[in-house]
Amino acid sequence: MDRFQAIKLFIRVVDLGSFSKAAADMGIGQPSATKLVAQLEKQLGSRLLHRSTHGVMSTEIGALYYEKCKLIAHHIEEAETVATLLHSQVQGALRISTSVAFGRRVMVPLVMRFMALNPKLQIDLIFEDRYVNLVEQGIDVAIRMGRLADSTLGARYLGLNPWVVVASDSYLQARGIPGSPTDLDEHDALIYSTVQGDARWHFTGADGKTVATPVRGPLRSNNLSALLSAARGGMGIAALPWYVAHESVKIGAIQPLLTDWTLPSQEVHAVYPSPRMVPAKVSSFVEWLQGQFGESWWIGQS
Repeated sequence: MDRFQAIKLFIRVVDLGSFSKAAADMGIGQPSATKLVAQLEKQLGSRLLHRSTHGVMSTEIGALYYEKCKLIAHHIEEAETVATLLHSQVQGALRISTSVAFGRRVMVPLVMRFMALNPKLQIDLIFEDRYVNLVEQGIDVAIRMGRLADSTLGARYLGLNPWVVVASDSYLQARGIPGSPTDLDEHDALIYSTVQGDARWHFTGADGKTVATPVRGPLRSNNLSALLSAARGGMGIAALPWYVAHESVKIGAIQPLLTDWTLPSQEVHAVYPSPRMVPAKVSSFVEWLQGQFGESWWIGQS
């Protein structure tokens, strides 16, 4: 027996003085209504209602039980209203997970802008390069790069994260400018140890042909900022996301190379614990993010 449904039915029976009217009001048949109240009386061990040809009236115990049930029902309705309100409004705490470099350079300014639009939000912005379990860590939204594995998570595509090969003028003056991916064999590479095939960079030409080029060099790191600093310092050639390289390219600290070739772009997704019953704070943030990753979205990131 659904205890709360039985209590709500009992309240309606007393209010309306009729099983048939209460049953119709709750969208169930009268036999089911009679059975539910009978089960409730059996569970309590007390008769709650007097039934007669003139209608239905509460017993002395039933009247006392009715008053308590009305109070309980009121509190439950209040709780449901609060839950619905929180679920439907952009307010409360929003926990966002992102990688360190993308978070610092891209998500921080975006989150600040979203907060200005939604002053009732409290943001908890978490920077973590390792994989985060959204449910275990209580994360509302995570920003992830690359293709997503099949899962029960909700997800929205945001855009593409393109990469570029760069080096400083000082390095190129000393070592020359590579004209094709195969020329990288004669250069020092600054290797990002997380993506782009590690020590093998994959290029696609204008004709659609692909080239996988082995690279080697003095520095490997899983930190993009470290590789950017090394490239700016003339230590070698680096493959970096455009959002990392853009500002340094803009001021002339490094320059793009092999511009007739492209490196694989990564898909950018917002993921959240479930695709069902998504809170308004999550859906609003994700939908807003989808409008921020148009063509050349990385321009202006610092």
